[in-house]
Amino acid sequence: MTRPDGLWITFEGGDGSGKSTQAALLAEWISDRGRTVLRTREPGGSDVGVLIRDIVLHHRGDIAPRAEALLYAADRAHHVATVVRPALERGEVVIQDRYLDSSVAYQGAGRVLDADEVRDLSLWATGGALPHLTVLLDIDPVTARHRLDADDKPFDRLEAEKEEFHARVREAFLALAMAEPQRFLVVDASTDPEDIAVLIRARVSLLV
Repeated sequence: MTRPDGLWITFEGGDGSGKSTQAALLAEWISDRGRTVLRTREPGGSDVGVLIRDIVLHHRGDIAPRAEALLYAADRAHHVATVVRPALERGEVVIQDRYLDSSVAYQGAGRVLDADEVRDLSLWATGGALPHLTVLLDIDPVTARHRLDADDKPFDRLEAEKEEFHARVREAFLALAMAEPQRFLVVDASTDPEDIAVLIRARVSLLV
């Protein structure tokens, strides 16, 4: 690993796509090659973000769609300023679970807000920050729901949405990847986790 500056990799996909598993596998692989890795997530990757995460995912009752989008943007602004940018400036590899593409998919397509406005809001909040690579773990919502059911844990506000919501989210993710193929790696998340990890490592090896 010879890259002297920081590297920022985000994982996207529907709930139950295996983002946490693949982020952990990639972090271990990169760490074994001598790089310092910071794993983080949105929402909740900072002190302020922990408070916002509790609101957007566990608040009992409705949150207006625009208010929800603004809460995610607020979390993102603080997270990038206090966690992501400092780590990149130190030359670390940041591996992050969700970023602005999730807002475009979930609040844009899922909540039926204007996707461009949602994206522009996050870009303004973060000063235009975009990751070097975004790994999209694509999976059919029905298969993903079976995985979530098997975990036997209570659903958060977004996981509990209906199948139609998650189908819109999936299509939005795929459209984002098609629009920015240089930034995205799309992987079939229904296959073996180790096979997925190999595909991700092959792409990341071109960047580090």
